[in-house]
Amino acid sequence: MSEISEKFKELRQRREAAFIPYVCGGDPDMKTCAKIIDAVEKHADIMEIGVPFSDPIADGPTIQKAGERALWAGATPRKIIELASIVSKPVVLMTYYNIPFRYGLERFCSDAERFGVSGLICADLPPEEGGALEKACSGHGIDLIFLAAPTSPPERVRLVAGHSRGFVYVVSLKGITGEREALSTQAASVVRAVKKASSTPVAVGFGVSGPEQVRQLVSCGADGVIVGSAIVKRVEENLGKGKKMLEELDSFCSALKAATGQAR
Repeated sequence: MSEISEKFKELRQRREAAFIPYVCGGDPDMKTCAKIIDAVEKHADIMEIGVPFSDPIADGPTIQKAGERALWAGATPRKIIELASIVSKPVVLMTYYNIPFRYGLERFCSDAERFGVSGLICADLPPEEGGALEKACSGHGIDLIFLAAPTSPPERVRLVAGHSRGFVYVVSLKGITGEREALSTQAASVVRAVKKASSTPVAVGFGVSGPEQVRQLVSCGADGVIVGSAIVKRVEENLGKGKKMLEELDSFCSALKAATGQAR
């Protein structure tokens, strides 16, 4: 059983869902990012770290700008992989396929394993095209996670669930990442469809902006909730205000984690 699978098993026994915060690696610079991870990780069950990419097609303006800041500050895939070594919780890297492809799939997974990465998401990689990366990940004990969307028909949900390891990433809405005032009503139906197709845990992301939405997703059966843009936005709003930034992140993530057990 993988480190991620063990974490979900542990949380089920405690009747909690996983809180999975996303931090854009290297934003706004490597030194500050390490402090951000430290502030966020204490409330996390699993950490998701984004590898900045020049063409992040699944990301909204908030994460796009974070990636640009990180790239201008000198972030590289290798530096982001190394960030995993400072995290004590399971780490999932979120990237786009061009990054591991150009890095070299085997070398990417080997380096990821060496620095403690437990899982990998390639937002633009469908399972039909994922065989080579699946093989590389499997050889290094890394869970490769695929995405199911509200537009996914039942046969595609089964395909995604069958290939995902660690958890299935359910996209809660049509479109790109970013905070939303209200969650799509389709999220619950996708969660149910994935659970019907597989026993693999289900984590929901895209558009989650606060504790109330976390509670909603947990109450409809989500095993984990991923929060990204709402966290990255707090970084953006507090650039140059290190202490205030970290205090806000600590308070916000504490509330998000508390919500994962309130609807069980």
